[in-house]
Amino acid sequence: GDFMKHAVGDQTPEDLRTTFEKNLQQKIGGIAARPEAAEVVTCQGRTAVFCGGGGGGSGNDVRVVHVGPPSESELVLAYLCEGMYDALTQLMGGSADRTMVLDNLELVFLLIDEHCDGGIILEVDGTKLAGGGFLRDEEGTTD
Repeated sequence: GDFMKHAVGDQTPEDLRTTFEKNLQQKIGGIAARPEAAEVVTCQGRTAVFCGGGGGGSGNDVRVVHVGPPSESELVLAYLCEGMYDALTQLMGGSADRTMVLDNLELVFLLIDEHCDGGIILEVDGTKLAGGGFLRDEEGTTD
């Protein structure tokens, strides 16, 4: 879609993204979402689902957020979000804390690439994502 890709009035696309991200953070900032159950909010006419980020000293201070158009099914977005958070937690050794995620950012980007591509859902199962082909040892493959 064209969401935040074109200037509106005197706001650049970057201004629109920044405003959206700030508004979304204000909406979800005070909500403690469980990792296994995504929460749903609406922000600027878009549906956003998120899970994780409970903190509370457990080290799980990372949130996974999926944003979709108003017409998108909340259940589909929730399923995507929960699968991604599950896979991220598995890849990070059971705890999704920001230091671990930042230290392994290349794996996170590969995980996102395995999860969805150009708006097309490729995989939602957290276990399959975490054990995906991008983590296989190339020496064990055959041509």
